[in-house]
Order: sequence, then C-alpha cells, then structure tokens
Amino acid sequence: MGLLTIGAFAKASRLSPKALRLYDELGLLTPARVDPVTGYRLYAPEQLDQARLVACLRRLGMPLARIQHVRTLNAVAAAQEVRAFWAQVEADTAARRDLATFLIDHLSWKDPAMSPTAKSLGIRYAALSDTGLVRESNQDTAYAGPRLLAVADGCGSQGAPASAAAIDALKRLETAGIPAGSLLNVLEDVVEQAKRAVCDIAGSSSSPEDTGTTLTAMLWTGSQLALVHIGDSRVYLLRDGELFQITHDHTMVQSMIDEGRLDPEEAASHPQRSLLVRALGQGADTTPDMRLHDAQREDRYLLCSDGLSTVVPTQDIHRVLSEISEPEQAVREFIALANNSGGPDNVSCVVADVLELQQ
Repeated sequence: MGLLTIGAFAKASRLSPKALRLYDELGLLTPARVDPVTGYRLYAPEQLDQARLVACLRRLGMPLARIQHVRTLNAVAAAQEVRAFWAQVEADTAARRDLATFLIDHLSWKDPAMSPTAKSLGIRYAALSDTGLVRESNQDTAYAGPRLLAVADGCGSQGAPASAAAIDALKRLETAGIPAGSLLNVLEDVVEQAKRAVCDIAGSSSSPEDTGTTLTAMLWTGSQLALVHIGDSRVYLLRDGELFQITHDHTMVQSMIDEGRLDPEEAASHPQRSLLVRALGQGADTTPDMRLHDAQREDRYLLCSDGLSTVVPTQDIHRVLSEISEPEQAVREFIALANNSGGPDNVSCVVADVLELQQ
C-alpha cells in the first residue's frame, strides 16, 4: 500500500485533518512526506498504530505534551504511564465528587433543630499527644473543644510550631458564628489561614521547603461534622459496632496503591510510606478533602496522627473504641498501645462521642 492522503489517513486513524495538521506542527505526528509543490501531507500506513494511540490518549483527556512523552516509551513503560495518568484522573474526579457531595449535602440540609421532634445532640471529647519513645521532641498537636476536633503532624525543623499554628488558625471556629449557607466559605478561609500561618513559620526556618504539617479536623455544627483533611493523619468512625476509615491518606504509597502498582500489604514496609503528596507548607499541594457527615447518637470518632495508625493494628483500634467508654481513658490507652509497640513516632489522638443532650 502506498502513502495515504491526509483525508484517507484521518478516516483510518479517527483523527480529523485539522488535528493531524496541529500534531504535525507540534512534532507529535509528522507526515511521512509533504508534497513540495502542493504542500499536501502524506502518511505511511505503518503510522496508523501511532495515530490511533494518539487518538485514544486524546479521548482519555491526556495533554499533548504527555502524549509526546508516551510515544517515546516502549510498550510496558507506556502502559505504566497511562495507568499513572488514569489513576490521577480518578483521584481528581474523586476529589471533585467529594466536593459535589459536600455542596449537595450542605445546600439541601435542613436543620433538624427546626423539627419539634428532633433531639439535640452534642459531643464529649478528649485529646492527648505524646512524644513517643524514639523522637526527641513532639511535632504533633492535638486539640478538642466543644466545636473543633483536630490533629496536625508537623515535619521539618519547625514542625512543632507549624502544626500548632495550623490548629491555632482553626480555633476561632470555636467562638465565631457561622452564617447560614456559609460553611463551605468558612472552611476554605480557615484552611487558607492555616496555610499562611504554616508558610510564615517555614519562612523563618533554615530549610523552609522541609517545614510543613498535616491537618485533619472536624467542625461540629450541631448535628453534622464537617471534615477538612490534608495529609496522612486519619479519622475513624465507629458506628453500630463497625469501624470505618473515613479519610484517604495523601501519601506517595497510597497513590501507588490507587494506581495498582503496590499491594496494601507491601505498603506497610515501603521505604517511602511516609512521603506526603499533600500537606500544608511551601510549595506543597494544599488542596483539602472536605465533606459533611450526618452525626448519629452513639457515633464515636477517632482522629489520630500516623504515629498511631502505622503501629497499632486496626483490630486494636476497633477494640479500644468499642470497649472503653470514656474518651479520656480511650486516648490514654491509644498512647499506651503505640508506645508498647515501640513508640517510633510522635502520637496524637482525639476521641469524640456523639450523645443526646439532656433537656
């Protein structure tokens, strides 16, 4: 078979002539020959596989520059690159889905306090932070109050003041009223304030790029808990005897699990298991996960730094939350379990119970 005209090649490759001309100009798909008199682009039949690959990648939404890179790879490496790209697309979609869910829940929520049969709910809580048995200082900060529950895990030379500054930025939520319909704006504002506070701390350190913190917080609104989450601290919910992890770790290892490149069992011993892909700090991706949780009587929430979740098995977390009724005693037991497991990291936790208020 001889060379194909641009029209015939476009039809065979499912790319438009306009797209083919653009890809030629960008060096992405160069014709086999250009007629010196007419300027017509002519393509070889063996270019069809590459053209169809480009067409498929464009339908996936892959940027042209990344497609150019994929074309330089062998088949195995190209497949890995497409897998990684699609995992990122799914992660971005999940983040947008969470935001859409947040908005739908927030906009459609009706205050149960308006119902004459509704029962008022409140929370009882306790927070505790410990240096552990290996680290020289504690870079974690834990806080629990009538409206705000929060854990932050600092890193770098100024990790301790960074985690404290992040939570201090949120503490105004304890006393500041939130106008009806403004919850999303309020949460975005306090996250931005926390980011600026951490960046101010980082700017005063000798290695500002290494200073940052995770931030995982829940704001009690009277019948709902609004979650803000950045990093690898976690929130667990015990409801009706079942334990649920309701946050997603923002770590390199978790991204590899999401992409199918790593099994969860391998993640526990991976050398990069603590490498964050989102955090509060200079140059970091500070996009938070945000969602609303309808609270139910007898719900129990645990917020913890990775100093607990990486060394204490999930079944022990479930046991403590199920068997120890007082939040103060529960947080002390969690600290003891982490230290009995070697205490390799700072450990912080907050336990909060949803209960019916006495009228």
